[in-house]
Order: sequence, then structure tokens, then C-alpha cells
Amino acid sequence: MPRIFSGIQPSGELHIGNYLGAVKNWVALQYEMESLICIVDYHAITIPFEPADLRRRTQEMGLSLLASGIDPERAILFVQSRVPEHTELAWIFNSVAPLGELERQTQFKEKSARQESVNAGLLTYPVLQAADILLYKADTVPVGEDQLQHLELSREIARRWNARFAEGFFPEPQPRLTPMRRILGLDGQAKMSKSLGNTVGLLEEPAAIWEKLRPAMTDPARVKRTDPGTPEICNIFSLHKAFSAPATVEHVAVQCRTAGWGCIDCKKVLLESMQKELTPIRERAAALSAQPGKVAEILDDGARRAQVKASATMAEVKSHMGLT
Repeated sequence: MPRIFSGIQPSGELHIGNYLGAVKNWVALQYEMESLICIVDYHAITIPFEPADLRRRTQEMGLSLLASGIDPERAILFVQSRVPEHTELAWIFNSVAPLGELERQTQFKEKSARQESVNAGLLTYPVLQAADILLYKADTVPVGEDQLQHLELSREIARRWNARFAEGFFPEPQPRLTPMRRILGLDGQAKMSKSLGNTVGLLEEPAAIWEKLRPAMTDPARVKRTDPGTPEICNIFSLHKAFSAPATVEHVAVQCRTAGWGCIDCKKVLLESMQKELTPIRERAAALSAQPGKVAEILDDGARRAQVKASATMAEVKSHMGLT
């Protein structure tokens, strides 16, 4: 069976951008492929953080992933730092990773430009990412377009290590682009991000979601209620395509183009569609919250299962490299 690896930083509760752009796809793929889903807390420490906050956000992320539909009977869900082989393999990969390629990574250039003091972890972030994937010999990685450059570096690292130590040992992981390529925030301008304050939390109550949807950006050309709109350039319409049934999406488009609805009418229908999908997620989250220790128990079990695979890979890697 094909094997996928996906990672997500412990940012706490998921927002709908995370859900639509990645997690919903993982839920579907767990029925098709052997799946490893990792909360990558080592990646999160390349920026300033508070230890207690990191611990809380890691737990919240585990709960949100389970509530979203990640099934621990089908997928291995675990926390990266619980499997030390990740950082062990990353150090080994540092010995074959090309420095020039690391310095050319778009995300490194963008993040380092915003910091007065740049830590080495920002530079070697994609080396750890390669170790995350190749430790489990994953052949497929569900990613967004913004991660394609990092994945190409993972393939380059696999090629270089294989050529030096054991031809064909590591697969060259291939991308599987997520169906929802880019989720804009409610401002309609930038990618949905907690740091920008333009998100909708996956577990938020309907009233709180409506307070965010009501003023959200729509088609800027619709100044008056009677102005016809262009749904293709409206961010609310893109969310309809993610949450609403096809017949509803078609009806929304017609009402927008003919000014049959105002933007508030459109947003009310979107809220109804969102609740059909989000209400069961909130209910599962509440059920998990009512069982103290349940999420930690699932993550512990996932780490044990992941480490069985990780330790087997590392034993072979060390043998090929003369490190035994």
C-alpha cells in the first residue's frame, strides 16, 4: 500500500484554512493509503515560544485532528519529539544536504528577512522535513503548492544519500497537491493565518463565526445591494465551493450575478453550509474533551507505532553508513 507522511505545526486549535487546505484531504487519504500524521513540534521551536504554551497547543492540535476525522485505527497520529529518530536522521542528512539549495529556499529567505537574528534552525528546517518524510520511506506527501520547493529538496537529499551509501534505499517522495490549493482569509487578501487575525476556528460556535463572516470581504465591485456581482472574484463564493453542495453553489452564483441576493444573504447561506460540516466536528471535540487523558493516550500509542518503523529505518541507515 502506498505510504503518506504529513506534518502540521502545533498552532493550537485548527482553523478552516488548515482543515480545507490539508486535514480534510488527510481524512480522505487514510482510507486509501497507509498514513502517518505528525504534529511537528520540533519545527515549531525555530521561532520564539513559551514551553507551557507549546505543550498546550500540541494537545489542542491532537484533539482538533481527531475531531476532524483522523482515525487512530487507520492512521498513525503522533508528536514528532516523541520519536527521537527524526532529529537523528536530520543530522545525518545535514552531511549530504547542499548548502546552496538551503540558502535558496524561498521560505528561508522570507522568514530570515523578518528577523534581526537568524537561527540555524530556519536554514536547516527543510532538512528535518526531509528526515520526517524519509524516516518512514513515504512515497507520497500531500502538500500545498507553497511546499513544493521543500519537497524537491527532500528528493535531492534522498538521491544524494542513496548515491553515496545505498542505491534505491530511500524513495523519492512525490507530491499530491491538495484539492483546495490556497485558502484566503476573511480579509480576502492574504492566506488564512492566525497571525493575521483573518481565520475562522474549526471549533468556534455559530454565533462567533457569524460575527466574523458578516463583515468579511466580498466582491469589491458590489457597492450597492442592487449591483450584480462576479462570484469568481469573491472569497465568500470560494468558501461556498468548499462547504456548500454543488446545487447550492450554482444557485449562489446565479443570485450573485443577477443581484438576486445581497452579500449578507449569501453569507447566511454559507453559514448554514458550514454548520452542516462543522457541527459534527465540534461534537466529537466535546466528547474527547470529556475524556481526560484520551488524546494523550492516542498520541502515546501513535508514537510507539511510529517508532517501530523509525527504529527499523535507522538501524539500516547506520549499517549502510558504518555507524553500527
